[in-house]
Amino acid sequence: MGTDFWLTIAQATFDGITLFFLLIGLIGLLIPIFPGLTVMWLATLFYALVHASANQMTAWDWAAFSLISVMMLVGNVIDNVIIARHMRERSIPWRSILLGYLAGVIASLFFTPVVGLLAAPAGLYAAESMRLKNGREALASTRAWLTGWGWSLAVRFAIGLAMTLTWMMWAWI
Repeated sequence: MGTDFWLTIAQATFDGITLFFLLIGLIGLLIPIFPGLTVMWLATLFYALVHASANQMTAWDWAAFSLISVMMLVGNVIDNVIIARHMRERSIPWRSILLGYLAGVIASLFFTPVVGLLAAPAGLYAAESMRLKNGREALASTRAWLTGWGWSLAVRFAIGLAMTLTWMMWAWI
């Protein structure tokens, strides 16, 4: 077995590891505080740096990496924009929104991300209940958060898929 064989095995292994981290990031998007798009971008950054150090990055490769970088930035920003827009449409004040986010982050840090996922809308519900003095209206506010989160998840997941497909075209075509 010659050097070419081992280089092919090494490249296939490296590609497999990169794809593994892309899939971890994609699945991680289901967990609200997990930075899935950033994990995916870091995997492609490492891939680009290794290939650049071997002088194997073409203009197409840099363009693909740049596109992945833009998708990651847009995805990380759009997440908060979608949720906040749904909540602001119901005239939920920023104070209640921040209390809900804070409850989710604290619960995720001290317990698990799943508890954080439950704590964020619960924190928003508590803040809105105190503000509105009406459980039904507070529940409507919480539904707005959940709807925004659902749409945000769908958009981030679509962006994550696009990032993965872009990397696959970059790496394998």
